[in-house]
Amino acid sequence: MSLRDFLERFRPAGTPGPSATGVPADRTAERVAELEPTLTQLMDVQREAARIRASADEAAEAVRRDAAREAAELVAAARAQAPEIRRQAAEPVRRDARRETDALRAAGDRAAATVRRRARQRIPDLVDHAVADALHLACGPDEGEAP
Repeated sequence: MSLRDFLERFRPAGTPGPSATGVPADRTAERVAELEPTLTQLMDVQREAARIRASADEAAEAVRRDAAREAAELVAAARAQAPEIRRQAAEPVRRDARRETDALRAAGDRAAATVRRRARQRIPDLVDHAVADALHLACGPDEGEAP
């Protein structure tokens, strides 16, 4: 009970002066009678708002669950596709590496062929020098010379 209601008890029920016949006004009952329909409607609206809120919470939870499930499916699909995508991304690099390897191998083959050709050209001359040096050492300087 509020202070105002408490003090309301001591307020005169009628006009001052000699007592008049009549029933004192029941202000509380008048207020209740006046506000009860409005408060009842307000309570109905509050119940409806609570029901709508609960329904919205359920719908939001369903959306969250669906989004989480869809996200999990997307992640799983991405993980499944990752090896193939990596392979596809690496293919140009591998192709370039193969070309470079082939070019290096070809350059090495050309260099080896050049070395073999030079060796074939120089071997007879080197053999002649080696035989001459061997004869010179074995027979001496005068004996190794041809007449």
